[in-house]
Amino acid sequence: MRDLVVTENITLDGVVDAAGGWFAVASESGVDDSDMLDELRAQSAASDATLFGRVTFEEMRGYWPEHEDDPSGVGKHLRDVAKYVVSSTLDEPGWDNSFVLSGPLEDEIRSLKERPGGDIVATGSVRLVHSLIALDLVDEFRLFVYPVVVGRGARLFEDAEGVPRLALAETKPFRNGVVLLRYRRR
Repeated sequence: MRDLVVTENITLDGVVDAAGGWFAVASESGVDDSDMLDELRAQSAASDATLFGRVTFEEMRGYWPEHEDDPSGVGKHLRDVAKYVVSSTLDEPGWDNSFVLSGPLEDEIRSLKERPGGDIVATGSVRLVHSLIALDLVDEFRLFVYPVVVGRGARLFEDAEGVPRLALAETKPFRNGVVLLRYRRR
């Protein structure tokens, strides 16, 4: 069975809403961030599917096809992997190798997890992620914690309902001040 992995950029105070560009702090630090880029590439290599809510999907679809040669490798990765968008209103995804999931969320995700393949990565899409947590479908959280406090915005864990017991699997600090925290369900 495939793992469903939630990967989020998150502030010290738990905000995942990237409005205002707080995540740019790491790249603006003037510090070599190649170690973090290497980690992102390794995580991309372990996955063969991404999962988005409609709003995040449309934002990604509007940006990444024009930026496939970025140094992080995200653009190329998104070109190559299956992209699943959860939506009750979108009929045609309009991005190569993209598929709309419009059935009951739990059934759709369990079906994806049962197929052979690598990790399924959900990123951004905070409303979708809240639903995945509430349905107890998340196997791992990969949190890139940025050394920033913003005080308000959407949080990954709005409440503790549905959050499984977690065990720390890895901590990895990067030269730019970001720290990766990986937690797996117990």
